[in-house]
Amino acid sequence: MAAPGTKSRLFRCVKSILYALLFITISILTIATLRTFSLNVNVGLQLADWEKTNQIRFDISQRQREEVFTNFKEAIRIPTVSYSPTDINATALHEFSRLLRKAFPAVFSSSLVQHEVVADYSHLFTVQGSQPDLVPYMLLAHIDVVPASESDGWDAPPFSAKEIDNFIYGRGTLDDKECVMGILQALEYLLLKGYRPQRGFYIGLGHDEEVSGLNGALNIVRLLKQRNVQLSFLLDEGLLVVDGVMKGLDGPAALIGVSEKGSATVKLSVTSVPGHSSMPPRESSIGILAAAVKRLEDNPMPMLFGQGPERGTFEHLAHKFIFPIRFLASNLWLFAPIVGRLLALKPETNAFSRTTTAVTMFNAGVKVNVLPSVAEAYVNFRIHSAQSLQEVLDLVDSTVGDQRVKVEVVDGFDPLPVSSYSETSYGFQIIKKSILDVFPQLTVAPGICVANTDSRHFKDLVADIYRFVPIWAKAGDAQRIHGINERISKKNYEDIVGFYFTLIQNGDVKELPETHSGVHEF
Repeated sequence: MAAPGTKSRLFRCVKSILYALLFITISILTIATLRTFSLNVNVGLQLADWEKTNQIRFDISQRQREEVFTNFKEAIRIPTVSYSPTDINATALHEFSRLLRKAFPAVFSSSLVQHEVVADYSHLFTVQGSQPDLVPYMLLAHIDVVPASESDGWDAPPFSAKEIDNFIYGRGTLDDKECVMGILQALEYLLLKGYRPQRGFYIGLGHDEEVSGLNGALNIVRLLKQRNVQLSFLLDEGLLVVDGVMKGLDGPAALIGVSEKGSATVKLSVTSVPGHSSMPPRESSIGILAAAVKRLEDNPMPMLFGQGPERGTFEHLAHKFIFPIRFLASNLWLFAPIVGRLLALKPETNAFSRTTTAVTMFNAGVKVNVLPSVAEAYVNFRIHSAQSLQEVLDLVDSTVGDQRVKVEVVDGFDPLPVSSYSETSYGFQIIKKSILDVFPQLTVAPGICVANTDSRHFKDLVADIYRFVPIWAKAGDAQRIHGINERISKKNYEDIVGFYFTLIQNGDVKELPETHSGVHEF
């Protein structure tokens, strides 16, 4: 039996520990509360503080407005479909080249613009700046589209550019002819208004992005490398303006992609002796493979939320979330595991929290009464920024855990480097300013692209690659990309032209203004 003195000391020790825990808890909650009400990453660079340039306003006549839509519709009607790296619609690509020359005569005749055809179907425009000491940037887009068939359930033929309720329907309206035509249309009108850029820039239009850009983008890169070109930043397609898509977010937000997930396609195969179905073995090749695939699905890749650009997304938007989401988003230093688990509940948000696992093909058997000798499955992984391709492959091997299952890498690459998005990041801030100049009601945040673009081929030419186009996406609209009823509103397309019209002029800004940071580090 413990002595009374010992009990007293034990009681005082427990009491001290409880007081210490209470003090720590109160301190943490106080810090978290203060951060919740003070964090606003977006207050840093005020538009009024920017270097003043002679901006040309985006005022177009009704005739020009009709011209904008006519050119765009003609582009949509040309079926520039890429089926595979060796199966592209060359006839349509040649027709598209003729359309560009007809639609943008000022671009093709200007002494400031050098045009080159690359790899037969891609285009490179070099726009000369009046101050060659300013490092140029690049605007990237792609001409080709994925296949589409009216029989899939479209409300309008996918290459008709038909108008329904002020929306233009057609394959390529969201991916990516709105950028191709929008960039050149903006440059056309700037040249007609006598604009001459101070900072030079490039426009690259690839013809095979939908099948990895191995001819278009790669050959543009080779050409620029031969000329020792280095870029200050690159802007490509990617993330969008989300409106009513993120639960609890007050108002629309523009997300600028600062990285892309990596990708890996893995083939799993099991080989066994073929035989008659009347005398089956205890385990078949299909059964062994199915069990391995089930293990991969039952054991997802580790949750990594907060270790990549998605942390910046939530911190930039934190002040626009309603409670209690605002409290969690403002304090990811404390609540990242909780937020990650909440995101993992839905497929569309789970992609932000980890490397995803998708079984996409399963092939086995040739006859109902024959045991197949080979069973194959293909699994696609989209790799989180905090993981490498090799780490994913090691986890696949350990999870499959069966020597009878052969694991082969079909193709793959690591996640793209994360481009800078601080208040001193020239490219990010120029894009952000251009967004707010055109759409002052938006909140701007960095984000990560879960799909891939051909901009990854440019990483040797530029450190900062950004992925954004101001497509206004409401709930369900993102599924139209590569899906049925791809469409864009006429107003949204006109705004896209206006965005590039503004961005090209903002590119002349030599230096960023001084910062007034609202970020608090804990």
